[in-house]
Amino acid sequence: MTATDTVHGRWEHARTTVTPARALATALAVAALGFTLLALQEPTAHEAMHNFRHAAGIVCH
Repeated sequence: MTATDTVHGRWEHARTTVTPARALATALAVAALGFTLLALQEPTAHEAMHNFRHAAGIVCH
């Protein structure tokens, strides 16, 4: 891409090169990541990750 590319041109390029399967896979990956981030707000998961960081020698606070 060059410095003169426009957003409209990029959308047109994506529209012609992205397959429906790739678009679906991307949407599913984003949804899975969002679900995982929501699930990790559970206190037990947060505490487990906190303990893992300390065990790995990472200072959290």
